[in-house]
Amino acid sequence: MFLLNAMYQTVKKLKSHAANMVTIGNLAFGGAAIMATMNENYTFSVLFIFIAGLLDRFDGIVARKFHLESELGKQLDSMSDIISFGIAPALLMYSLVLQEFSVTGMIITVIYIACGAFRLARFNISEPNGFFTGLPITVAGVILTLSYFAIEYIPSVSYMFLFIILALLMISTFTLRKV
Repeated sequence: MFLLNAMYQTVKKLKSHAANMVTIGNLAFGGAAIMATMNENYTFSVLFIFIAGLLDRFDGIVARKFHLESELGKQLDSMSDIISFGIAPALLMYSLVLQEFSVTGMIITVIYIACGAFRLARFNISEPNGFFTGLPITVAGVILTLSYFAIEYIPSVSYMFLFIILALLMISTFTLRKV
């Protein structure tokens, strides 16, 4: 009986942390994407950002399914998202394209990251109402990462505009229905 009770308690504890473990997976793949970019393994960086995107999608599903939504989970999700969809895609595309624009490229990259952080902070203090205000950083990060596949086809200067447009969309006040 003691062993059964101990196993039940262990499963209960694991279940209570399931969503946060998925979120930590998101953060881990975002960190791995940054390291891959630093080591010039750009294809792996793209892959890791997309995996982080899948995990970001599932952490909310797991939290709702097991009734694990918490303030800690919300904050942890935002910390993970700024790494996986703010810094990782920005560093990837800066390394591949914007670096050629020197200080201007750096400034635009930092603006994108700062707008992503602002968007996440605004989300964290807003009341849940079934809508997102501004473009979610996950969407912006995935779009920026997808643009990796267009490097050969569009002029480098276009990426400066893409960074700025995504940054402005993240901090804009339009609303999108959550799905």
